[in-house]
Amino acid sequence: MTAAENVCYTLINVPMDSEPPSEISLKNDLEKGDVKLKTEALKKVIIMILNGEKLPGLLMTIIRFVLPLQDHTIKKLLLVFWEIVPKTTPDGRLLQEMILVCDAYRKDLQHPNEFIRGSTLRFLCKLKEAELLEPLMPAIRACLEHRHSYVRRNAVLAIYTIYRNFEHLIPDAPELIHDFLVNEKDASCKRNAFMMLIHADQDRALDYLSTCIDQVQTFGDILQLVIVELIYKVCHANPSERARFIRCIYNLLQSSSPAVKYEAAGTLVTLSSAPTAIKAAAQCYIDLIIKESDNNVKLIVLDRLIELKEHPSHERVLQDLVMDILRVLSTPDLEVRKKTLQLALDLVSSRNVEELVIVLKKEVIKTNNVTEHEDTDKYRQLLVRTLHSCSVRFPDMAANVIPVLMEFLSDNNEAAAADVLEFVREAIQRFDNLRPLIVEKMLEVFHSIKSVKIYRGALWILGEYCSTKEDIQSVMTEVRRSLGEIPIVESEIKKEAGELKPEEEVSVGPTQKLVTEMGTYATQSALSSSRPAKKEEDRPPLRGFLLDGDFFVAASLATTLTKIALRYMSLVQEKKKQNSFNAEAMLLMATILHLGKSSLPKKPITDDDVDRISLCLKVLSECSPLMNDIFNKECRQSLSHMLSAKLEEEKLSQKKESEKRNVTIQPDDPISFMQLTAKNEMNSKEDQFQLSLLAAMGNTQRKEAADPLASKLNKVTQLTGFSDPVYAEAYVHVNQYDIVLDVLVVNQTSDTLQNCTLELATLGDLKLVEKPSPLTLAPHDFANIKANVKVASTENGIIFIILVYDVSGAASDRNCVVLSDIHIDIMDYIQPASCTDAEFRQMWAEFEWENKVSLNTNIIDLNEYLQHILKSTNMKCLTPEKALSGYCGFMAANLYARSIFGEDALANVSIEKPIHLGPEAPVTGHIRIRAKSQGMALSLGDKINLSQKKTSL
Repeated sequence: MTAAENVCYTLINVPMDSEPPSEISLKNDLEKGDVKLKTEALKKVIIMILNGEKLPGLLMTIIRFVLPLQDHTIKKLLLVFWEIVPKTTPDGRLLQEMILVCDAYRKDLQHPNEFIRGSTLRFLCKLKEAELLEPLMPAIRACLEHRHSYVRRNAVLAIYTIYRNFEHLIPDAPELIHDFLVNEKDASCKRNAFMMLIHADQDRALDYLSTCIDQVQTFGDILQLVIVELIYKVCHANPSERARFIRCIYNLLQSSSPAVKYEAAGTLVTLSSAPTAIKAAAQCYIDLIIKESDNNVKLIVLDRLIELKEHPSHERVLQDLVMDILRVLSTPDLEVRKKTLQLALDLVSSRNVEELVIVLKKEVIKTNNVTEHEDTDKYRQLLVRTLHSCSVRFPDMAANVIPVLMEFLSDNNEAAAADVLEFVREAIQRFDNLRPLIVEKMLEVFHSIKSVKIYRGALWILGEYCSTKEDIQSVMTEVRRSLGEIPIVESEIKKEAGELKPEEEVSVGPTQKLVTEMGTYATQSALSSSRPAKKEEDRPPLRGFLLDGDFFVAASLATTLTKIALRYMSLVQEKKKQNSFNAEAMLLMATILHLGKSSLPKKPITDDDVDRISLCLKVLSECSPLMNDIFNKECRQSLSHMLSAKLEEEKLSQKKESEKRNVTIQPDDPISFMQLTAKNEMNSKEDQFQLSLLAAMGNTQRKEAADPLASKLNKVTQLTGFSDPVYAEAYVHVNQYDIVLDVLVVNQTSDTLQNCTLELATLGDLKLVEKPSPLTLAPHDFANIKANVKVASTENGIIFIILVYDVSGAASDRNCVVLSDIHIDIMDYIQPASCTDAEFRQMWAEFEWENKVSLNTNIIDLNEYLQHILKSTNMKCLTPEKALSGYCGFMAANLYARSIFGEDALANVSIEKPIHLGPEAPVTGHIRIRAKSQGMALSLGDKINLSQKKTSL
């Protein structure tokens, strides 16, 4: 507990609304009251002493009238009282009255009731006066042989703390506890005794462990955990002991307790880097993930596996366990599945990619049969992306994957289908040998595609990559089938008329007049009300999209028809066939134009789409070689450039990752042989137990920046002026979801300030955990008051503080000093993160809170401003560096970050350099922020506003 403060054993809740009682009334209650009244009076005395009152007159009263009572509640309260009451005179000598108290302790240690014995022993752990403990030593030793385990285990703790604080009182403690441990049967007693030996006499602990090392599996889990800790500490301090205990750690991997398995696996990894050890530890972690039901446990253990993978020499061992890691996918939680797939993808190699793909294909097929669940679609997307990455890295796998995935183009979930389409587009461009297979499969599923966006993409792929006469004819057949009877306008009007006649004949019940989409009147009876719904269902997909007013797909179709018609002309030499195909393509475009201009669709065709279809008609009527080149060569080159740029970017990021992980060893670096290393050099590695303890207390040692201003002092906030009667300043320590306010309060007056209390109020998503307890400040004295605040979401919070106190001896009302507000910075919770362009656009459309911040800066360079915003907001730029490079006078970039609470923050920077105002003119423009919650959007906007201007140091 190196970084901990003085340990606090007892926490007492103090109701603040009641008036403090007088010493006389308390004395009366303690002397003459019944047990209930004495209990209440004793509680009040304890609270008053905690608040700084001395009450020396009550000490003898309590010894005479309360100490002899046998009531258990009073005995418990007395232990608290003796813990906090001052036991020494001002010159440091023990009070005479304490001898009487000491005798009472001795009687309690021999009491027949095990609860009283045990709680007294626990209390003795907190005593810091050797003179009080000395007469009690024989009684404490005797408690080691008590029949009840509660007494024995507390006796061990008492002996341990006394030995640690005052070794001269019980110099033979390690030997005593070792003998006790050998004969003890109770698990909790053995654990406490073993724990003491670890810290007091490690050699004896090792001797004991050596005698029973083969029975370790039969011990209770609490003792096994302590044994793991001992082995880690011994091997950490003295690596030559590893061989002696590593077998024991291996055995503990088979423990029935998940906690022991987890600790043993972590210890094994730190003790040995042999492949067998790493494999055993990883296997243990995987079993834990699969068997534990708590998702938090699964995520923590997964993180340990990911840490193992980061080590270059361990990665190869883990590659053999990829199939075991994939067993974790049986967990329904999306976050666990996401991490598992990412880990499997990082570990995939040519040796295991085939098995990996088989498992992922099965998982994809499974998601198809599952009744629609909220996360099923997202999981399917994850699987598709993982398979996509595998196929790009291992092209041989693409042929197995593509037929399975293309079934999902007809899926109702547009996001998963879009991912499949993106994958197919990349595969058909990269792998020439797969083109016939992809085109054939695409033609099979083309008619069943339900989403207009996917339909557009499929049309583009078919138009771009159908290279044989038969394929081109098949595409035209599919388009005709999907469009239905043409011309569309005439056939739709006929259908309307054709469907109305039988209805008029059949109509039986009361009829009503309806207006059709064309504006004509139609008569509908009760019998025919289900007919229009059937007509909607029978409509071919493309015709349905067009009648719904989605003419963007028509523009895409026109481009596809133009491409295949131009290609058909170059493949077929017969003029008659060329003209026939060309005319059919032009007829389809003309009928779509006619439909767009009619009143049949729900929305009329846009001018852009009219221009596009008209251009395609013109190209087909003229058939110039230049247009042929643009449509059939330039488009594909654009895609090729985009894919190669994307691949280059991926390779670059992978290279950076591998450079980070590869430990480069220079030719003249010394080689360290473990056998020859001096003992003190061995301790250079940090103690994992100490690190985890510091992390739990929020005292993780962050690497401080080189700038001295970035130290702790930088976070100290002055709360009052120097001329105020009470001076206060606060250090704000943020540890993820908790904020600890450490307020230094200085009494600048010559009066004693009583009941000095901090009154806190919070604004925003902050919640005060506990009210700080009141203090008494002597003249010119100072004290630290701590307050804990919980944070529930990412937004700028404000803490308002008032310091209230009474002046000793003054008759006036309570005095108060209003302290400055403390603002909690949103930056402590925001971390840079990345997402795909599609996800960014989807979130941008979904998030309802937008905050537009206009630029007001003194920075004159666009790139410099962007870097400044990234640094001050902790966001990550998603726009590739290539897109931002060069200079054109304006810049647009997308930024993204995620908070530790899982909230997303998006920003779009649109800035320009006003050239007409000269080279020294500052950047202008605006930043739009979008977030799910209002607090996040506003807080991020405030942060950008505050840090827009660059301060020159």
